[in-house]
This record gives sequence, C-alpha cells and structure tokens, in this order.
Amino acid sequence: MTDDTDVWKIASAADAARARAAAAGIVVAAGTPALDRARFLTSLSARLRNCLDQGGTWELRLLTGGTEHEGRLDVRLRPFDGGTAQNDPAGEPVLSCPLPNLPAPGGRAGRPTSPSRALLSADEDTAAVLRLLDEQERLVQLHREELHQTNQGVLALHSDLEAAALAQRELLEAERSARAEVERARRLLNFLADASAAITSSLSPTEVLRRLTDLLVPEYAVRLDVWLFDEEQGEEEGPVQEHSRAAVVAARTGRPQHAAAHPGNLPGTDDLPPAAMSPDRPLLAIPLITHRLLGVLTLIAPGPRFDADTCLMLVELGRRAGVALDNARRYEQHRDTAEALQRAQLTELPDPDGLLLAARYLPATQGMNIGGDWYDAFLQPDGSLLAVIGDVTGHGMHAAVVMGQLRTALRAYAVEDNSPAEILTRLHRMLRHLQPQLYATAMIARFRPGDPEVVWASAGHPPAVVRDADGSVRILDDAPGVMLGIPIAFTYADHVTRLPAGSSLVLYTDGLVERRAHGIDPGIERLRQALAGLSTPELEQDLDAAAEALLKPLMHDSERDDDVCLLLCHTVTYPAS
Repeated sequence: MTDDTDVWKIASAADAARARAAAAGIVVAAGTPALDRARFLTSLSARLRNCLDQGGTWELRLLTGGTEHEGRLDVRLRPFDGGTAQNDPAGEPVLSCPLPNLPAPGGRAGRPTSPSRALLSADEDTAAVLRLLDEQERLVQLHREELHQTNQGVLALHSDLEAAALAQRELLEAERSARAEVERARRLLNFLADASAAITSSLSPTEVLRRLTDLLVPEYAVRLDVWLFDEEQGEEEGPVQEHSRAAVVAARTGRPQHAAAHPGNLPGTDDLPPAAMSPDRPLLAIPLITHRLLGVLTLIAPGPRFDADTCLMLVELGRRAGVALDNARRYEQHRDTAEALQRAQLTELPDPDGLLLAARYLPATQGMNIGGDWYDAFLQPDGSLLAVIGDVTGHGMHAAVVMGQLRTALRAYAVEDNSPAEILTRLHRMLRHLQPQLYATAMIARFRPGDPEVVWASAGHPPAVVRDADGSVRILDDAPGVMLGIPIAFTYADHVTRLPAGSSLVLYTDGLVERRAHGIDPGIERLRQALAGLSTPELEQDLDAAAEALLKPLMHDSERDDDVCLLLCHTVTYPAS
C-alpha cells in the first residue's frame, strides 16, 4: 500500500481552480479513462463551487493510495478555521477516482501546474469524450435493430452520453469562469500599480488628491470626497463640512465602513445602514492611515454594489494614498521650515558711502533644493565692505544650518582683517573638520572707500560678472580655488580687479545660470548680455529695479530646480542717499 497526500487551502475561485488543476494532473498522469476523469472532475468542481458559495476557508486533501494492481485518488474537502481542519460536513462522502497506474510516493509527473494549463488539458478530456460519442453513434447506427430489442441498454447508453455532455458543459463553464477571474484580478492589480505610481510621484497634497479623483471617477466611484484632519490637533482642515455617518465611524474606528440598504459582506469592512447623502447607492468610507489617521476617503459606488475584489483594491489604494499625502505634507513642512530659516539668515544690506547694493533670493520651486544659497554684505572697522556669495551642497534643513555656520564663521574671521583669500582658507579648514560630508562654494570681494581696485577670492564658485563704466562687460574668469570642505589641504589666492566709479559687480549662485539641459556657460552669457543692456543712470537711480532686470531674462520660466541668490554692487562717485 502506498500513500501520498497533497493539501490545498481554498479561499477563492483562483485557489479552487489551482486545486482542481492538481487533481486533474494526478488522474491524467495515472492514465484514468477520460470518462472516469470527467465524472470525477465534474463532481470535484461541484463541491468546490459549493464551498465557495458557503464562504470561508476550506481544506482539500488529495490522497493517492492502493496496491500495485489497483490504485485510487480520494478527495476530502472540509472547513478550515484558525489553522485547524474541521470534521467532514454531513452528507459529503469521500470522492474517489480509480488510478490504473499508481504514481510512486511523492511523484506526480505530468500534473498541470496552473489553472491555465489545466483548462487546456480539459480539452483533451473533451476530445476523448467526443471520440467516445462518435463511436457510440456509429454503434447505434449499426445496431439500431438490436438496440430496439434491448431498451435497457439504450437507456444506459443515453445516460452515459448525458453525463459526458454535462461534464463537457461544466468544463467549459469552469474554463470561462477561470478566465474571467484571472482577467479581472489582472486588471485590478494593474490599475492598483499604475494608480500608486501616479499618486506617489507628486509631493503636493493638492496634486495627490486631484490625481486620486481622476483615477477613481467615474469607473470606481461617481463621487469622491476626502476629509483631511489637521496634523497637530486631528481636526478637519479648511471650512467645516458635513460628513456621512460612515465617514465618522471610519475616522473613529480606523476601519473601512460600507453603508447601503443591504449588507455588502465585504472583506475587512463593517456594514452600516444607507447614508443620507447616498440613499440609493452604496457608500464606502476608507480611513487614510499611515503612522496616524490622516483623514477619510469616501466613495459612492457607480453601480448597485461594491464587489469584494474591488473593495480590497480600493482599501489598499486608500492606504497608499495616505502614505502619499503624509509624505507630501512632511515635504511641504520641511521645505517651508528650510526656506524660513534660509530667509531669516539673509542679511539686511548696509548703506556704505560710494557703493550701492541690491540683493535677491528666490527659493527653488521644485524638489527640496532649498537651504544652501546665501549672500552677505557687511562693513569692517576700517570702513571697507565685504560682499559675499555662497552655496552649500545638499539641501533642506541641514544645508541651511551649515550655511548659517559658514556665514557666522566668515564674519568672525573677517574681524581679524583677513584678506578674502585668508578667510576662505580658514573656512575651508573649518568645514573639512566640522562637516566632512558637505562642501560649499563661495566668493568674497572687498571694497575699500575711494579705492578703484577690488580684491576678491573664489572657492569653486561661478565667476563674477563686471560691467565697466563705459558699458563693456567682462567675466572674472581667473581660475578659482577648490570647493570649501574638499578633503585636501589648500591655500586660496587673492585676485585684484579694477572697479572705478560707475562700474558694477554681479555675484550670483549657480541656480541663476545653470540649467540641466544646457549647462552653465549659456546662462553666464545671458547674464552678461542682460548686464550689458543696463545703463549707468538705470543702475544709479534704482539698483533694485536693475537687479530685477537682470533676473527677468534668466528666470523666464516660473519653475526652478535650485535656489537663486544675486548680489549686485555698483560704485558711484557720491555718497548713497
């Protein structure tokens, strides 16, 4: 006697199709006659459908056994609850099928491994039955006279034919059902994947909600409402609105709620009476939960009901929408905080004699590229003025904090009357030790009253642009030193350029001139042309307007990938008023 057992858990039509495929594989491999196979598999399909109609999880055991001369396949199907199979239901005897060639223990060669292959194998059984039908019809034609005399045999033959036809119809129906189930599951999974990618690719809460609405209406809901809570107090954002009882219960319990005239019996969902806002159509309220409850998504069904598979997909999409909204909110908070810290550390420009100053700071509009750019301008005890521009690599809060540290250290080093190059050398040494993972670029220019020469030094920063009094424009393209913080020892050098009365010096960060698709050189050329287009009266009458005129041709689009800082210095022959 040999025994071999397969155990299957049945909780869905797909599970039932796979289990039936396994049973079909065994009887095919064992050489069971087509008619016996058809009868056996038909009975098994009927029992599986009965289990699915009753709901819950079932355990199906396929037991092969017998002697070397005669084998059989026994099928036992019983409820499965909490990890334990229950007793066989009353009135359901063991389902058996003869196995002419008993498989070796543990061996199931030739068994279909998927519902799709099982459906194709079923065509072979159907073909065998059809061949049997053809043979029987031929015998009927040849022996009509004899069959008239043996009515009992005719009745038996018709009974067999009817059973074969029924088996064929059931096999075809099972094939259609399995195909429909597989296609529906594939469609829902594809939609969930595409919808998840769409909503998680945005860091704007408003855009996340807009995309969610576009995805779900009208195919999965005729109406969609999102009730969001205040992050700190858990209260509703925006104007107070009336919400369905289902939404309120979902918010209170954290469980999806289904409100309709008849129970939906949807998985993981509680049933409530119909909602006043949708008395004729079912309503589904899904809590948006991450590490906390963000709000509730309410959907009104496009038809008479929400089916179980669609409900599962919508609940999972609601969970992913909650994650996307939470990420978008945190992003906006972090971005706003970084920008506030950035602006708080920007300098109020001094008003020195003989020099006009104007500055602009524009935060990035895309991504988290905020917090690293800064400008500064301050007077020294000897009356000279230091103009500074800088950019810390990295973005966000950390970059804004490091920027503040560099700004403070630079002012401290400048008190000792160090030259621009000496200040940069000390900043480089400090950053290497305190922030070894961050780098920065910077440029410092020193203006002395009455001195037409400006001393400057650069640490890997984009070159300054100079407009001379005669209107000609040049680039200070002397080789800059290395970026601040690069892990090498480096001593920066001072450079000198003439900047007599009526001249202008433009310091800026790379966000003004650099674009991903074009690099930095075309942007510097546009800045040069914009500066050349300004006249000396325009510069001396309204330097702020001149700064805006420089920005306009370079910031023609409203979307920026990086911060922008601009510091415009203009020398005059009279004290600034």
